[in-house]
Amino acid sequence: MTDQAVDTDGTAAGGVVPSPTGAAAESTSSQFVGRQRELKELRADIDRAGLDTLSGRKAPRARVLLIAGRPGSGRTALAEELARQLAGEYPDGLLRARLTEPDGARVPTERTARELLDALAVPAPPGAGEDVLSELLRDALKERRALLLLDDAVDAEQVDPLLPDTPDCLVVAVSGGPLTGIPDVRPCTLGGLDKAAAVELLTRAAGPVRIKVDPRAAESLVEACEAHPASLMLAGGWLSARPKAAVADLAKQVHDMAEETSSLARVFRQAYATLSGPSARILRLLSLAPAGHVDPHTASALAGCSVSGAKAALGDFAALGLVRPVDSPIQQYEVPGCLVPLLRNLTETLDRPAEIQLARARMLERTVRLLQSCRAATETDGTGPLGDRDKHEGLPRALRFPSRADAAEWLRVRQPALLAAARLAVADGDLDTLARRLMAALTRALVAHRGPEGAAPELYGIHRLVLDVAERRDLPREKAAALLNLADLDARTGRTHEALARYRAALDAGRAADDPYATGRAMESVGGAYQELGDWSRASDWYGRALAQRLARGERADAARLYGRIGVVHTYAGRYGEALRNWSSAVAGHRKAGDVAAQARALSEMARVQEYAGRPEESLRTCQEAVEWARHAKDVRLQAALQLRLADTLERLGDPTAARLHRGAAERMLGAEHQEAMRLETNGGAPPSTYEIRSASAED
Repeated sequence: MTDQAVDTDGTAAGGVVPSPTGAAAESTSSQFVGRQRELKELRADIDRAGLDTLSGRKAPRARVLLIAGRPGSGRTALAEELARQLAGEYPDGLLRARLTEPDGARVPTERTARELLDALAVPAPPGAGEDVLSELLRDALKERRALLLLDDAVDAEQVDPLLPDTPDCLVVAVSGGPLTGIPDVRPCTLGGLDKAAAVELLTRAAGPVRIKVDPRAAESLVEACEAHPASLMLAGGWLSARPKAAVADLAKQVHDMAEETSSLARVFRQAYATLSGPSARILRLLSLAPAGHVDPHTASALAGCSVSGAKAALGDFAALGLVRPVDSPIQQYEVPGCLVPLLRNLTETLDRPAEIQLARARMLERTVRLLQSCRAATETDGTGPLGDRDKHEGLPRALRFPSRADAAEWLRVRQPALLAAARLAVADGDLDTLARRLMAALTRALVAHRGPEGAAPELYGIHRLVLDVAERRDLPREKAAALLNLADLDARTGRTHEALARYRAALDAGRAADDPYATGRAMESVGGAYQELGDWSRASDWYGRALAQRLARGERADAARLYGRIGVVHTYAGRYGEALRNWSSAVAGHRKAGDVAAQARALSEMARVQEYAGRPEESLRTCQEAVEWARHAKDVRLQAALQLRLADTLERLGDPTAARLHRGAAERMLGAEHQEAMRLETNGGAPPSTYEIRSASAED
């Protein structure tokens, strides 16, 4: 296919693409048809003196080239060809982003900036807003010479936050019209191809024989298609699939379809009319595919047909130019953006709303099962629970992944469509049960393959969607869970005030749901937020409320842990007497719960506080007791840390010989190279260098 000559109104989600070289570059170039005058003008516009240059100032930002035209006019293809030609001048690569969804909705700048940062391998905090992400993107591009292709922009407000603050970068924007608001931008507006280029494109799509045999008919068909690239590609695909059809007959049929307002609509109607009933239905329903990307499973679920039947149909559609194969490790196709409105109009006209909703439900159900299989694939190496392995083996063969690596690759490639499916399901509002199942399955699959930290940015967006559904459906238990998850991510990225507000809201939701776990967790987290803010009084108060609930419910292990957290807060505040009383309660609680390792750690912290309080002899005895319990727990790392603390305490008490013995024991446990790291660890609880430690007399 001459996909470089046809605008599909879409590129891959944000990605850095290396410059093509050699045969690859020649192949890409050979697929492009016409637009030489426009290419020359765009290249000249790069070197044109801008307003800043004329006024004697250095350009503060990247130059923006604008390609404007109707969907299907070849605007994206022109941008791609320009990027290919300029690749050698921008060694840091090509960044792509699409700024409009297939249904015409604007892509939030926050999401676009995050995708571009991911492509640059620049970490961005989960849940960060547009301003933070835009600033991170500008910083990342400050020292680079890169080319940005921003496709399908709606207006200047979408483009402006993404512009690099350096003239060494270049931005190529694709839009339907001018970007008013960005200074010094001259649009390159596209119409139809010139006649020679249009005939060449038609020849490539339909095959050379019939075009050369009847050049007048070919020119007539080009005229009927208004030299519109997408129309010519569809016409060529139709001719290619019908070797006996005459070019002149197709030209007449397209010309006579006066009821259609555009050449693209006329040619599409002609191509659609030749499809069988089942194939036409599958094609219509492809307009429901999330993110405009469809694989055989998605097509199968939407149409309610077999996966093999969906594969065959997609292959036929690709031959006709109705879908475009995507360069991907897994088989998937892109529905051209210029065809989506036509397909949706047909769906709304020919399919009952109940059928459309059923198709969406089937697609979501299939996606849930694939995600469950994707997660189960992480347990098939013999390390996971037997039940998970049996569950994976019990899935239909078509839904099973051969290996964990295959499942991870599927998750990576399909992630934009999976996230889009979740957003669309939540926005729909009528499929909330399936939407909740989808988000739960997606969360588990992401965590299983990437871990909580690696998947945090995606999880933040999913938790926000869960919160939307919970609020809409008045589900206080799920609302509390979503708020707690969001607050945890806020707290982890330093947005403590935002986390505190969400923890309080989660507490209200937990109480409304009569959920003791959520309320206890929220109260403890509120205390943690106040601790992070340095408000020791409020922190200890909220920890105390959580402790009272744990004690009332007989949850000894959690109560012992909370005694420790209260002890930490009192230590930070310099209230060593209160701190020691709480650590003593923590030790007793862990002892009753039978948690030897936790008991040893609590004794270790208690010894630390005694040392801060100026009681080295007591600290020495407590530390020795902690060593014994750590030995029982077989916690070698803790034993070594305590041996180093004993050595430091003995040195302060004037016993260097005993100190050397304990330090030697620590070295034998972990090796000399870990000694300094362990020393730093032993001083990490409430360091005097960080917080002002009051004297013991001031407390007692």
